[in-house]
Amino acid sequence: MTSTPHIPRNEAPVVAGLLLAAGGGRRLGGRPKALLEHRGGLLADHAVRALREGGCGPVHVVLGAAAGEVRERAALDGCTVSVNEEWTEGMGSSLRAGLGALAATGADAALVLLVDQPGIDARAVARVRAACRGRTSLVAASYAGERGHPVLFGADLWAGIAAGAVGDQGARAYLRAHRDAITLVECSDVAQAYDIDTPADLSHLE
Repeated sequence: MTSTPHIPRNEAPVVAGLLLAAGGGRRLGGRPKALLEHRGGLLADHAVRALREGGCGPVHVVLGAAAGEVRERAALDGCTVSVNEEWTEGMGSSLRAGLGALAATGADAALVLLVDQPGIDARAVARVRAACRGRTSLVAASYAGERGHPVLFGADLWAGIAAGAVGDQGARAYLRAHRDAITLVECSDVAQAYDIDTPADLSHLE
């Protein structure tokens, strides 16, 4: 009688958190979004906490506008911080910088969160993270069936995503081209996907 060899159970994928927080708030009169106040802290603080409490690690933050002030005022202890000197080119440059910085970490995936979406907290992050299956995963939160943030990219996809990340498009072109490969995770019961883009949007802040 032969015995079945023991097959070790695969370890859970390492999912890094990637916060894009470089925007200068052009439509907000030049107020950097990372420095906007919300619930007794800054938007940068809220987003970092969402990534950590949602189970992501390590957490990498990409700064740009007013980077020195954000470093001084935001609660970024334990985060790896990089500054995108080309932040005025749009979100695509920050996504490229962030994915490039994560390449040396050995992470299996990056969960990308935008600093100007305070309606998204750790619950949505945890749901998207839980859907990661490895280095080829492509996962996005959805709201009433519509794709939104956060978005998770397996490490094997990073080069292709970075190649198409130009201007303010970020990963939109990549996601459109690979829509059939995306695992959507409904999050409308735990999060709201509004952006803080204009003075009218400031009413969302508490």
